[in-house]
Amino acid sequence: MTVDENPTVLRRMSGLLAGVRDGTDDDALAAGFVLAATIVALIWANLGDSYEAFWHTPLSISIGDYGIHLDLKHWVNDALMTLFFFVVGLEVKRELTIGELTDRARAAVPLVAAIAGLALPAALFLLLNPSGEAAGAWGVVVSTDTAFVLGALALVGPKCPARLRVFILTLAVADDIGALAIIAFVYTDELRPVFLIPAAIGLLLILQFRRLEVWRGVVYFVVAAGTWVAFYESGVHPTLAGVLIALILPVYPPRRSEVERAGELSRAFRQSPNSDYARAAQLGVLRAVSVNERLLRFYRPYTAFLVVPIFALANAGVVISVETLGSAIRSPITWGVVLGLVVGKLVGITGATAAFSRLRPGSLPPGLTLSRISGGAALAGIGFTISLFIVELALEQPEADDARIGVLLAAVLATVLGWALFRLSDLRHPPQGPAGLVLLRPVDPERDHVRGPHDAPLTLVEYGDFECPFCSRATGSIRDVHRHFGENLRYVFRHLPLDEVHPHARFAAEAAEAAAAQGRFWDMHDHLFAHSDALSRDEIYEHAAQLELDMERFDEDIRLGRYRHRVEDDDLDAETSDLHGTPTFYLGATGSELALHTGPFDAATLIRKLEEVHDR
Repeated sequence: MTVDENPTVLRRMSGLLAGVRDGTDDDALAAGFVLAATIVALIWANLGDSYEAFWHTPLSISIGDYGIHLDLKHWVNDALMTLFFFVVGLEVKRELTIGELTDRARAAVPLVAAIAGLALPAALFLLLNPSGEAAGAWGVVVSTDTAFVLGALALVGPKCPARLRVFILTLAVADDIGALAIIAFVYTDELRPVFLIPAAIGLLLILQFRRLEVWRGVVYFVVAAGTWVAFYESGVHPTLAGVLIALILPVYPPRRSEVERAGELSRAFRQSPNSDYARAAQLGVLRAVSVNERLLRFYRPYTAFLVVPIFALANAGVVISVETLGSAIRSPITWGVVLGLVVGKLVGITGATAAFSRLRPGSLPPGLTLSRISGGAALAGIGFTISLFIVELALEQPEADDARIGVLLAAVLATVLGWALFRLSDLRHPPQGPAGLVLLRPVDPERDHVRGPHDAPLTLVEYGDFECPFCSRATGSIRDVHRHFGENLRYVFRHLPLDEVHPHARFAAEAAEAAAAQGRFWDMHDHLFAHSDALSRDEIYEHAAQLELDMERFDEDIRLGRYRHRVEDDDLDAETSDLHGTPTFYLGATGSELALHTGPFDAATLIRKLEEVHDR
């Protein structure tokens, strides 16, 4: 399962996919691929019997007397989708270890919303299907298709949806955890525990290989394939092998010692290029980055642009006729799916968010309103991939076709409903001019970095970038402004790293926050701006050492990304306010709304604007 020795054809395909995605929104493009495959499946299924005949073509793989005999559709659902669930498992592990779910305060609202968004849809489905085989299909309505939802958000969502997008992504990860658990514990038939022993041995071998630093891809492939077979024979759905393999693979931030070691090996190769040094340099680089992140980066395009579209092509084909539509309209399964996905997701997510935000005021970040969350909650009713997957596990024909029609109808209705709620929100709360004319997040001395008295009558807020030469020059202006107003001014600095033009700015911002944890933010702030042309990783560590910071603590805070979310919060506030350049200033009287400053930011101009505020 590593990328060290993938065949040339895979590398060429990966390059092709990268070229297709270049300059395009990945989520919208991935959703477009799946939508196109769905339309093709529907057209194909209604052109005759070739659709069913093709996907029911038997295909057997045998070794000696042992063989697995499935049709093409089941090879897609049971084998190819293992890669999809492998990538889902990698994403879940990453978010739990170093991602959004590590920050409890940040993740609390979407986690609660996700739980309600799992429970209420299932309850509504069971309300219409309380017993029999149909009741077992309640899992169809619990999952949200992340790619489709983010693609739909890009198409019908509000302007500047950054906060809402983060909310939906965090919710989707929690949603995935719930869906995977439901597949594992609910949709397992005829369990044969004896085969779980070789399955467990396979997982332990993969874990041990990583500890022994085995890097041969073929070794992992063979063991992973054997583990998949063991799961298949055990009765547990074999795609869960992909999830469990992903969950045991390590994920960690790069260790500085390993990064430095990789650099030394690369320098040795440059000085004396030979196969031994080449291999050592390659392994040194690979060891510096966790296998989780390498595999996630490599396999995600294949699942988004190949695996899921093929799955949609194999599973979304429904014969649309008077008989099938009549059956679906009369079926409580169809309406249970629609009710669960469209109404359950909307009411569950929005209601839970509203209740939590009332119980804990301030839990919603600035710019994320309930009206916007309701639009995102409506879009969460697009279940699609895992919904269709569970249809195959839970139902037989003709009930399966009723459920598929319900999933497709729910996707359309959820998209239209989301669009309508976003437009209604715009009508009820029309923007008062362009975004960002007033400071979105009020200054909070407990959170913000404040220079000057907290109760000073005037406030000046800067969104800056440590690598921006204009910000560096503005620092001198700010000193002059401070000298002019003295104790009457408080100055606040917030982060807006411009990643596309300043590759070191985000790391510098995180370094400043790590220094803040040691009570040295302003020392690091001034030092970084004084050396804005020397902000590589090694140079920033040198700056930290010159300031006599606790380097062991500083390195650990940086490596574990402990203050990454703090920088991202400032960045998201700026994106929500439609700010795209640095430095950007807000100024005004303390305790009132701060207005966006436009025009020059030299000391004389800033002083004049602040004096105008002071004289009112």
